[in-house]
Amino acid sequence: MKYLKATITALIISLGLGISASAQTFLTSIDGERVDIQGQRGKVVILAIGASWLPLSGKQAEYTNALAKKYAGRDVAIYFIATDSNSQRSRNFASNESIAKFATSNKLAVPVLRDSDGAATLKRFSIDQLPTFVVLDKQGNMAGKPFGGIDPKFDITVPISRTVDGLL
Repeated sequence: MKYLKATITALIISLGLGISASAQTFLTSIDGERVDIQGQRGKVVILAIGASWLPLSGKQAEYTNALAKKYAGRDVAIYFIATDSNSQRSRNFASNESIAKFATSNKLAVPVLRDSDGAATLKRFSIDQLPTFVVLDKQGNMAGKPFGGIDPKFDITVPISRTVDGLL
């Protein structure tokens, strides 16, 4: 009976650990740091999801920097997630060095993370276009739909800020 209880307890713990591990979303920065973007309890998280080769990524970087400046010193974490492929055979290939060069040339003031095949982030947040922004609440859940389709004539930081302000 003790053996059965111990086995059941171990099974429940294993299942629990499996569930919590799968609920986490880890990405790696171009500096090699591992970041759990959904595990930052107590902070609102803004994700700018794009690729260095996209024509509107420069404008997305500008909006990202504006949001970083606005929410500096508050419980808000902001990341740029590059979905450029790390496969040299891909037409969307970009090395960490070229992504770092993109970040530097666009004066990105936030950590740059890498989803090297792009599929994980796009699937996780039901994103159907790039560039886009996603806001996560203080529990790591998506707050509304993604803010996609950047129009250079429309300041997308306004609706994003409205969402973030409602969560703080």
